[in-house]
Amino acid sequence: MHKFFLTFMAASLAAPLYGATVWAQGGETDIQIGPRPYYLVDKLSDGELKTKLQSCTNGPFRKSNFSIGHRGAPLQFPEHTKESYTAAARMGAGILECDVTFTKDAELVCRHAQCDLHTTTNILATPLAAKCEQPFAAAEFDADGNLVKPASAKCCASALTLAEFKSLEGKMDASDPTAKTVETYMGGTAGFRTDLYATGATLMTHKESIELFKSLGVGMTPELKGVDADTGFGESGLTQESYAAKMIQDYIDSGVAPESVWAQSFNFDDVLYWIKAFPDFGKQAVFLDDRDPKEMVANPPSVEDFAKLKGQGVNIIAPPMPTLLTVADGKIVPSDFAKNAKEAGLDIISWSLERSGRIGADIKDKGGNYYFDTTLDALENDGAIMTTIDVLSRGVGIIGLFSDWPATTTYYASCYGLD
Repeated sequence: MHKFFLTFMAASLAAPLYGATVWAQGGETDIQIGPRPYYLVDKLSDGELKTKLQSCTNGPFRKSNFSIGHRGAPLQFPEHTKESYTAAARMGAGILECDVTFTKDAELVCRHAQCDLHTTTNILATPLAAKCEQPFAAAEFDADGNLVKPASAKCCASALTLAEFKSLEGKMDASDPTAKTVETYMGGTAGFRTDLYATGATLMTHKESIELFKSLGVGMTPELKGVDADTGFGESGLTQESYAAKMIQDYIDSGVAPESVWAQSFNFDDVLYWIKAFPDFGKQAVFLDDRDPKEMVANPPSVEDFAKLKGQGVNIIAPPMPTLLTVADGKIVPSDFAKNAKEAGLDIISWSLERSGRIGADIKDKGGNYYFDTTLDALENDGAIMTTIDVLSRGVGIIGLFSDWPATTTYYASCYGLD
């Protein structure tokens, strides 16, 4: 029997914290959602959705596959680190993501890109900075103090051995384009995020992420990242096919059932390869569709176009949130893209919630934001984040939503009984 209690405390999952944290005990993992979902519900205008979500104030809150930890919980934890993944699981994410790239010695590691170490790790503050493809270059200004050339660097996992990669520490993904020093360049964290949990974050190999996710009792959605156009596969000896195969083989070697894995790629050829070479894993392979959302909303593929994908063995597509949503009569509604994909029999996952900050100061006041570009006219306040989830879930019918703060999606999923 589940027992629930309210505790007023400084929980470890959110900063800043206020109010009550609800813990749901008795499951595989205690679910800790913190105050943010309550804040978002409070901001909703009065109506059916707000009434429903308010009725779930005391839970129960359960782990849900609808709630997917996008790189862990990078709204406040350094992405693709043990700490970020653990935080996401504690918030009820039923599936966690390791973006997969590779090292010089062909080992797979969790990073969002092959060449992002200069913004996601402390490499520039270590001797390994000497191995960066492009060393740190300070920002340049004209005589009037105007920025004429932003600060820059480029550091790739593929330039390091696994041991060298593992010696680094994760930090919040950010850089300061006006920096004149390495120390300043390594800052730049967005105002709606925090560096509070960015001390000594633990980088992970792909295999380590699998073992961690198994221990946390969550599903796994690895994304095979693209290869840097300038750097290529370097000295790794990998090819696109062996790279794609190696990622799946890690799950086979670890004894993970195909039903627990949703392999993703923006490269359609990777998806087709998995369908053919690893059919059990191919059934849940996810084709990531990053075509321009505004264009896709204005000129969506036809049902027949989506049916062709289905005919090639693709069962799940994953476009970004704005591709699936539009505005009608001042309200957020499903786009024709979403309707056509569903009519063709495709399942849909979407990305990424809680990646944009505040609806007002960080989105509307700045003239828009990628993740809300097609719904800007219907955004009232931060409560629109919950409205967006609701239309994606009950309107579009998505089966999962990536979030940078899974507590938000977990609250919604638990309230509506989504497994």
